[in-house]
Amino acid sequence: MKSGVHKSHLYEPDINPTYQDMASYHGVAIIPARSRSPKDKSKVENGVQQTERQILAKLRNRTFFSLSELNQAIRVLLDELNQRPFQKLPGSRLSHFQDLEKQALKPLPPTRYEYAEWKKVKAGFNYHIEIDKHFYSVPFTFIKKELYARYGTTIIEIFYQNKRIASHVRNYGTYGYTTDPLHMPKAHQRHAEWTPERIASWAKKMGEATAQLVEAIMASRPHPQQGFRSCVGILRLAKSYGEDRLESACKRALHIGAHSYKSVESILKNKLDQQPLPSTSPEEGTPDSHEYIRGQDYFE
Repeated sequence: MKSGVHKSHLYEPDINPTYQDMASYHGVAIIPARSRSPKDKSKVENGVQQTERQILAKLRNRTFFSLSELNQAIRVLLDELNQRPFQKLPGSRLSHFQDLEKQALKPLPPTRYEYAEWKKVKAGFNYHIEIDKHFYSVPFTFIKKELYARYGTTIIEIFYQNKRIASHVRNYGTYGYTTDPLHMPKAHQRHAEWTPERIASWAKKMGEATAQLVEAIMASRPHPQQGFRSCVGILRLAKSYGEDRLESACKRALHIGAHSYKSVESILKNKLDQQPLPSTSPEEGTPDSHEYIRGQDYFE
């Protein structure tokens, strides 16, 4: 079954990692049976058959009005089944348990098992992995490497080759980022304190249009931090094209409603910033003034 074996294989079946995690916690070994080979687990199959015949079949026509009432009826029939003598062997299921199995049982672990799921992940260029629409950082040296994340209700753990490389308190906010500054490259650590105000202040030094464009980009995102990379990219274009050209390019971008880094970069590459802005009022007789065309004012 998929809850036990993720992918079947004759020699090395791929065990469901969550199932394996629970088994390891309790000190239990998992040895999958071969596919379509019920004799590999004949005792289990026989136990299921006896339970169906001696318990479920006898209760099939009875009506129960509470779970405790059902459990009480099952308990009576289960005790009868366990105490029934074997046909070909001495003793019963109960006597075999008391004489052979009970002494081999281990005590339960001191703490309760916490259910957790596993997921194969990869860190992107920004050294974050995604779990339930939230992003968690890993050391930047593990970018593009195959990792495994174990996540429960409170903790996220990330592993590489069975070694834990990062852990975070789980955050249920969507599309947010949980970042450990120690996971950043040194070049990124100096930008860890970026804020919308700091980026807006930097943009104002370039010009009013640049500042307006940067603020528009951050305002268009569900979280301002999601627009930081675009804004910083735009501001760094001043190193290649100069502050004056960048300011002109941002004016054109605002005029045409192109609020992105790629748009500003394209304007500068094609030298559109050095051309006059297009007229906002269409000339008489152009298709824009046709009675069946609404025009851009309709959508503003």
